[in-house]
Amino acid sequence: MSKPRKKRKKVLFILEIIVLLLFIGGLYVYGQISAKLDKIDIQETDLQEQDIVTNDQAPQMTGYTTYALFGLDHRSKNEKLNTENSDTIIIASINNDTKAVKLVSVYRDTLLNVKDDTYSKANAAYALGGPTQAVNMLNTNLDLNITDYVSIDFDALVTVIDCLGGLDIPLSYAEIVHMNNYCVETSEETGKSYPPVELPDPKPEDQEAIVGTYHLNGVQATSYCRIRYTAGNDFKRAARQREVIQAIEDQAKKADYATLSKVFNSAIDDIYTSLDSKDILDLLGNISNYRIVDEGGFPEETMRDTGNIGAKGSCVIPVNLESNVVWLHQFLFDDANYSVTSNVKEYSNKIESDTSPYMNK
Repeated sequence: MSKPRKKRKKVLFILEIIVLLLFIGGLYVYGQISAKLDKIDIQETDLQEQDIVTNDQAPQMTGYTTYALFGLDHRSKNEKLNTENSDTIIIASINNDTKAVKLVSVYRDTLLNVKDDTYSKANAAYALGGPTQAVNMLNTNLDLNITDYVSIDFDALVTVIDCLGGLDIPLSYAEIVHMNNYCVETSEETGKSYPPVELPDPKPEDQEAIVGTYHLNGVQATSYCRIRYTAGNDFKRAARQREVIQAIEDQAKKADYATLSKVFNSAIDDIYTSLDSKDILDLLGNISNYRIVDEGGFPEETMRDTGNIGAKGSCVIPVNLESNVVWLHQFLFDDANYSVTSNVKEYSNKIESDTSPYMNK
């Protein structure tokens, strides 16, 4: 069974601030940001904590704070922000004592119990019930107790990267080809321009090998995050997304207050989060200590498979869910002796039963 959480509010906020809160230094911005927060309009959120559920048998991850980060496919051809698939799902765990941050991408096509014993791709949970259902999906399948989230779309990421002056990203020949293709749509959707990256000549024999480091603007770096048609497919795409978060951290560490303030003012309306002003200011008091120390993907590489699961299409299969959840708690919370709840065991058995005819192994 699950248990409810109390009601919260939301503030429209920005990725740059969340990056500051979770990942980067700069105590000197505390007072300036505090004054600006008082002017932000706080509204009721789609995420109401009385509707947030967890597995009540799961131990509380004491000593850690955990957030869900969602990247939404918010294109004009899609529905409004809170009913779209979350094509990026990242769990961010913070050690409250050391301030170490770990990131885990939950692959969008992972087969999980997304709602009411409906087993589908993990990214469908957001479309089925907005951030509340997406958080519930993570909590109940993975024995977590997340109560806060951040959702961003293309516009926000492009704006943040442009305001920070761009990112230096190593690219392969294949990545340049696909990034240039994605840039066309990203530019149309955001109204921002980009210079196509010139392909190396001659074409290298190994098109997946890195050919150089390129300085990418917002449209280019966001398009880089969208690539899924090279070696590694969606697994590599999730790794690219974590790479861009790391690059944002590196670039933001070099930024002065004027630059950070520009990011704040430019992107404020493109982010949705359950964090309120007090939450944000509490985190800001320690931002100089936060640092990303490790990152990974779920299901873990040695405990996953892929298969075409009938009408569900091509899915990433946790082999098995129980073992993957044990690995996740070891990775995020340094819990070497974690045992999953009965709910996770039930979900694991169901996934194994349903997918065994489709396994590639």
